[in-house]
Amino acid sequence: MILIGQYDSPFVRRVAIAMRLYGIDFEHRPWSTFGDAEQIAAYNPLRRVPTLVLDDGEVLVDSVTILDHLDEVAGESGALIAGGGPARRQVLRICALGTGLADKSVSLVYERVLHQQVSQRWVDRCVAQITSVLNALEADRADRAGPFWFGGAISHADIAVACAVRFTVEAHAGLFALWQWPGLAAHAARCEALEPFQAVSQRFLPP
Repeated sequence: MILIGQYDSPFVRRVAIAMRLYGIDFEHRPWSTFGDAEQIAAYNPLRRVPTLVLDDGEVLVDSVTILDHLDEVAGESGALIAGGGPARRQVLRICALGTGLADKSVSLVYERVLHQQVSQRWVDRCVAQITSVLNALEADRADRAGPFWFGGAISHADIAVACAVRFTVEAHAGLFALWQWPGLAAHAARCEALEPFQAVSQRFLPP
C-alpha cells in the first residue's frame, strides 16, 4: 500500500498511526497538497490527502473510507472500533468531534494564509467552533476514568482527538493554549508518548 500525504496533516497522521497499530506495512509518499498537487492528482482528482493506493491499484481518497477499509483488514476482533451498536456510535461521535476540530483548524489556517483580505467574521466563526469543540471534548473526557477514551484500549477516538489537538495547538498557538483544557492536554500527552505517535510525527509550521 502507498499512503500519500504529509504527517503534519491530522488526517494523514491518524491513518498512518492506525496502520502502524494494525501492523500494516505501507510506503509513505510525503507529498504536499500545494507543492505536489499534480503528482497527487494522478491518484486523486481532488488533490487532497490522505490518499491510499491499495496493492491492487484501487485508490481510496478520504480518511473515513480509508479507515473503514483498514478496519475490515484488521477484522472485527482487532479493529480500533466496535463493529456495531452503541459502542461503535460512541466512538464515531468522538471521532466526528475530533475530525471536525481538525477541519475547522485547517480552515482557519487557509483563511489567514491564502486570502489577502482576511474575513474577520469567518475567523471569529472558526474560533468559536474550535473553542466549543474543545470544551465539549474536555467535558466528555472528564467523565471517563480509563487511560483511553473508552477504557483500557486505544480506539480511533483517541487517535482522532490527539491528532486534532496537536495540529490545533501548533497551527494556532496564540489562540488556543492547551492549559485551558487540562483533560485534553493529559489525553494528548498520553497518546503522543506511544511509539506509533512518535514514529508518525511531523510538526506543523504555520506559513
